[in-house]
Amino acid sequence: MSLFQHYPLQHYLLVSAMLFAAGLYTVLTRRNAVSILMGVELILNAANVNFVAFARHGGIGIRGDVFVVFTIVLAAAEAAVALAIILGIYRNFGTTDVDRTDALNG
Repeated sequence: MSLFQHYPLQHYLLVSAMLFAAGLYTVLTRRNAVSILMGVELILNAANVNFVAFARHGGIGIRGDVFVVFTIVLAAAEAAVALAIILGIYRNFGTTDVDRTDALNG
């Protein structure tokens, strides 16, 4: 018996909902670009928990781990591009505050 089948599906959905809510709160309330990026990563991890939980509990043969690997690769590429953009913003404006960088004419 694997770890995923020990707890009911609702527990994993609750954890996923809490991760999503924390990520959404972070994205909506933070002004620092790095903090917003961390919130997006939390949202992607909430989706990963859902993929794996439904794959284990669904019983219809869907491979959730394949989707998770795809999402992790997508998140790594997104993080690399976003960090490059954040470094460019910091070099041009001297801050990572997204409210101060609304006019991108330097």
